[in-house]
Amino acid sequence: MGKIIAIGGGEIGRPGYLATTTKIDKEIIRLSGKKCPKLLFIPTASLDSEGYIKSVEKHFGKRLGCKVDSLCLIKEKLSSKEISKKILSSDIVYVGGGNTLRMMNVWRKFKVDKILKKAYENGIVLSGLIAGSICWFKGGNSDSRKIKNKKAKPIKVKGLGFINALCCPHYDIEKYRKKSLKEMMKKTAGVAIALENCSALEIVDDNYRLIISKHGKRGYKVFWNKGKFYKIPIKPEKKLMPIRNLLNKFI
Repeated sequence: MGKIIAIGGGEIGRPGYLATTTKIDKEIIRLSGKKCPKLLFIPTASLDSEGYIKSVEKHFGKRLGCKVDSLCLIKEKLSSKEISKKILSSDIVYVGGGNTLRMMNVWRKFKVDKILKKAYENGIVLSGLIAGSICWFKGGNSDSRKIKNKKAKPIKVKGLGFINALCCPHYDIEKYRKKSLKEMMKKTAGVAIALENCSALEIVDDNYRLIISKHGKRGYKVFWNKGKFYKIPIKPEKKLMPIRNLLNKFI
């Protein structure tokens, strides 16, 4: 029923940076089943950044052959019908990084959460990185408050709940994430999926696998059980595995 690729972080080749997620991005396209899929970029988390939109158009459009459109919820006044048509007529939805908390609030205001649920049920590929990975989970370890106050601690932000786990992106490059997630999971039922940059969780229906675009990158299943903290590496696999094995607390 559902297709999701949630990326822990990385670059798509914005000015001054080399693209590091291309292998994962090609898998997003493959999963759509189309040679030239219609990709809808949702840049809400970055306040509809024009520079970000241009980078996505260059990467997914010119480099990878997608037909790219954008859904700007902040800078454009769109009707519910227009928003729904853009999302549900796409083959791929790609959500960018930025302020996850603000993004989720905007989505709920415009009922984008409900439309994305329908997209999920229709088999449209849902993808993205950082904020665009957290959103597909029941919640995530977010630095939304650190954007204004660098001393602020990460917070738990509620997602759309398509994946019954917490998500923590940037697990390798932002050192505070490890300690923060460990503390957060003390008060959170179930498991968290911690994703390093250039690693992604791919889900197709009731199965999953970890995919990476850079050698040595990892993802982890993180949880507390009977007072003990566990951080279990998720092995990159060629074949899909039953997701129930990932989302329970068995080692």
